[in-house]
Amino acid sequence: MRYEEFEYLRFDPQPDGVMLVTLNRPDFMNATNNRMHWELTQVWGVLNGDPQVKAAVVTGAGDRAFSAGGDLSVVEEMSNSHEATMRVMKEASDIVYNMLACEKPIISAINGTAVGAGLAVALLADVSVMAEDARLTDGHTRLGVSAGDHAAIVWPLLCGMAKAKYYLMTADFVDGKEAERIGLVTFCAPRVEVLTKSLGIAANLARGSQSAIRATKKSLNNWMRLAGPIFDNSLAMEMLCFLGEDVKEGLAALRGKRQPDFPSARLPS
Repeated sequence: MRYEEFEYLRFDPQPDGVMLVTLNRPDFMNATNNRMHWELTQVWGVLNGDPQVKAAVVTGAGDRAFSAGGDLSVVEEMSNSHEATMRVMKEASDIVYNMLACEKPIISAINGTAVGAGLAVALLADVSVMAEDARLTDGHTRLGVSAGDHAAIVWPLLCGMAKAKYYLMTADFVDGKEAERIGLVTFCAPRVEVLTKSLGIAANLARGSQSAIRATKKSLNNWMRLAGPIFDNSLAMEMLCFLGEDVKEGLAALRGKRQPDFPSARLPS
């Protein structure tokens, strides 16, 4: 696949072999539709195979969001289609494992809200720089599905089991300062400095020993590979939830901007 074939990812080569990748649906807060979700499975292999690229920085278009999760039309499709659910399940798995397989350093410049599939990209990056006033949430339980995508494979490693359980079960938002404090992201910075700092980190890595840096990344990623069976199980459970009744209420509540009344939370009559 060539760079020009991507519809919702923009590529801007920088000096020193750094590629800036921008999630590019700004009118929708860079939420992932079907095409963009699929493109996020493909981009890591393309970057890995490009001899001109030594490091990549990923950010979101505009000044509102890194990526505001999955497009609600995709969620609705999944809640009514086994075929769509299985397709998204494979792609969600591919995003995680293809990012782990990419030998080159990936830096996320989290310039705004990060949720769902976008958050997977943000937190699976090797280095993450988040705006102090930006907010992130896994968000799945708010929709009525279990935490999947990336959460089980990386949150406990980043911020510990106690914080991971709390934030994944409650779907509470975390701002940049708190995310850095608990170890969920590498750094936080004022919003206007996030991209510059991220590009600087990438340029520094691009000037280093590529064999040593890539071998270090590969070794450390084995911690996440050890959690592969946990991730696979969490992803399967998430997809089962998409076929239940709670997700329909969660979707309606999000669209109506109200608190959900999940069927599974109601006391027996």
